[in-house]
Amino acid sequence: MENSILTIKNLSHRYSSSWAIRDINLDINRTGILGLLGSNGAGKSTTMNIMCGVLNQTEGTILIDGIDIRKNPELAKRQIGFLPQHAPLYLDLTVDEYLTYTAELRKMASRSVKTAVEEAKDRCGISHFGSRLIKNLSGGYRQRVGIAQAIIHKPKLVVMDEPTNGLDPNQITEVRMLIKDIAVEHAVIFSSHILSEVQMLCKEIKMIADGKIVFSDTMDAFNNYVEPHSVLMQMENPPSATEILKISGVEKVEFLTERQARVYFTGDREITERLIAASVHNDWHLREINLDKTALDEIFKQLSTKSKQS
Repeated sequence: MENSILTIKNLSHRYSSSWAIRDINLDINRTGILGLLGSNGAGKSTTMNIMCGVLNQTEGTILIDGIDIRKNPELAKRQIGFLPQHAPLYLDLTVDEYLTYTAELRKMASRSVKTAVEEAKDRCGISHFGSRLIKNLSGGYRQRVGIAQAIIHKPKLVVMDEPTNGLDPNQITEVRMLIKDIAVEHAVIFSSHILSEVQMLCKEIKMIADGKIVFSDTMDAFNNYVEPHSVLMQMENPPSATEILKISGVEKVEFLTERQARVYFTGDREITERLIAASVHNDWHLREINLDKTALDEIFKQLSTKSKQS
């Protein structure tokens, strides 16, 4: 029977007297992108640092391609590529020098290093920057160099901790496309505290809150779970918040701009029909109305509460 690429069993870690993560379980047996979603401080980075051998866990087992990373770290790490939240770049080296160094750190055969460097640069779209000092690259291209070092030895598992953090919108789009390309041949774990990032990239999701996994399923199942509880209304002739509050089912109203309001309601989906009818009757000149998904913090709260009750 073929080994899973990654198996995590009952993983827990404690800093001093407090537990950072508790009873994390995970299994990846194919290529593609798994999203690890959690707010800052939820335990994502601790989990990733342990699975990549940066930290030793307090409890639990991690197998990389069937190899226990604690018992045989060198062999296990040959199958891991890791991009931490802050890419470990040496700014005074050229791209070629840095990638050659990271290949040698992985104990790759000397005869294969040059080819591996060229292939990683090509894959990450940085072939034309080989002789450029890393400190002279933009943030987006520095991140590409960080990704190149994570895949240079062609690992089975690539772990990326907040890889789009601090990039501008164009750079984020480019890095997303690169991650999708890498996931065709590698299993990728992608962590983020931004829900939309995970939704755009991942088909499966693990959600961490307070050091525990509170949701584990497909992205489609997660999207079905996230019920809307407010609507966004764009009006040319908006009324006061007091007028909207008179409508049955409306709980709260907040104006985001002079003409756009977020209207919170109880679980009654017919609220949209009532809002539209009120707009027509009172000449609010409604231009747009959309269901608004639950805010991420509220989702964490709901799932954490549900996890504690189960």
